[in-house]
Amino acid sequence: MTARFPVRRLDLLRWALLGVAAVVLVVFLLAQRQSVDVSYGRSPAPSARIEEGSAGELSDATVPSTQEMTALVAADPVVRLPGAVARWDEQRVRDAIGDDDIRILVAPPGLDEAERKRVREVENATVRVVGTQVGGGAYLATPDSLDGWRAQFANRDVTGQLVTMIAKLRDVPADADRDEPQWRDPSDAELATVLADLRADGLHIGPGASLTQLPEEASRSAFPDGAWYVVLPAQPYGEPLPGYGPALTRLAPDRPILVMYGEWIEYHGPAAAEFAELAGASFYAQFGDRLSRYDYPQQNVLGAYLGRVTDIRYAGLFDRPLPYRPLDPLRVALPALPWIFAACVAGFVVLSVRSLHRSGVLGGGRRQAASPARLAGLTALAVEVSLLTDARSNPALTRGIGKLQAARAALEQGLPAPHVSRLLDDATAELDETARLVGISSYRPDHYLQGRLS
Repeated sequence: MTARFPVRRLDLLRWALLGVAAVVLVVFLLAQRQSVDVSYGRSPAPSARIEEGSAGELSDATVPSTQEMTALVAADPVVRLPGAVARWDEQRVRDAIGDDDIRILVAPPGLDEAERKRVREVENATVRVVGTQVGGGAYLATPDSLDGWRAQFANRDVTGQLVTMIAKLRDVPADADRDEPQWRDPSDAELATVLADLRADGLHIGPGASLTQLPEEASRSAFPDGAWYVVLPAQPYGEPLPGYGPALTRLAPDRPILVMYGEWIEYHGPAAAEFAELAGASFYAQFGDRLSRYDYPQQNVLGAYLGRVTDIRYAGLFDRPLPYRPLDPLRVALPALPWIFAACVAGFVVLSVRSLHRSGVLGGGRRQAASPARLAGLTALAVEVSLLTDARSNPALTRGIGKLQAARAALEQGLPAPHVSRLLDDATAELDETARLVGISSYRPDHYLQGRLS
């Protein structure tokens, strides 16, 4: 018949504290992952890949066969196919061509891959313009400034790209002239009409614009407090743009204002000096190539631009309120986890010392069997050294903790003392190996327990 050790509340509390400390340690360590995400929050703007034809970017325009286009280009140095939208300064382009035989084929935007391939196969076309994308041979010419993108997407002006491409093909220096944007002040009547719509529902759609309604979700994410939107069609080539942005900003300086000319979007309002350039450059640098050759609805272009605005807001680059982010309990509690771990370990050690005092192992009381005291000391050692282990020393520590748990169970069940001693000897060996791998001799069991069990 064997006697069982009574399971006291103090022991239960002591081991519960050790369990909580272990759980807190694991959670804290798992949260310490390295990351390259430097944003203040994760932007909800969509970023999935869009397949061709799924976003309304293909038009009804078609092109003749390659043979027919080849014949047209052979008969005329500039061939404009039905639906072509690109325009340019003819005098500057003639000056760039000089005496060379350079032939230009201009196709409409929104062609699918098969139709664009037929255009590329017209071998006698020196320069091919699809939509407002200018190509020649193996090259593509794209704007390198906001002014160039503005001219391309607001006026369909590809003069700069054509001059650059022709200079590249002729192997001569490119024309250094830059197309400065041309603006005009809107008339009082124009401004009154736009302002009335904006004050009614925040949106003005000019005649000829393809947008029918705002992309509501993207608009809320980009400007939670609301914004004004002026949407106009692409402006006639050679005519100055009506400057609604500055005029409206004078009337509502704290209101974000977006003015859309064709596929070009102007931002005005708070932090416009920095924000407008960043948003415009990053958006058109990424999507300018697709916008130039496809025929996207204005609603899709505006939705994508607002998604970029949302990304910039979540990046925290400007002193603007960030959109709401749901509460993350782990993020809030993470700074407190080390203190919870330390409190649990301290509680475990204090309760272990009190248990040793009651058993007479510590102090002047009658000395009882050394196994419970040795178990408590080795357990305290395992807890302390667990903070210092790594991939090399973790296996030895795990085996040692397993032996300590087996020894505790053997003590509670009243198993023979030699059996308990062997388990503790095994645990001592594993903890000694752990201390050796960690490289701290004071955590070797003989040194650690010397002052506790004497």
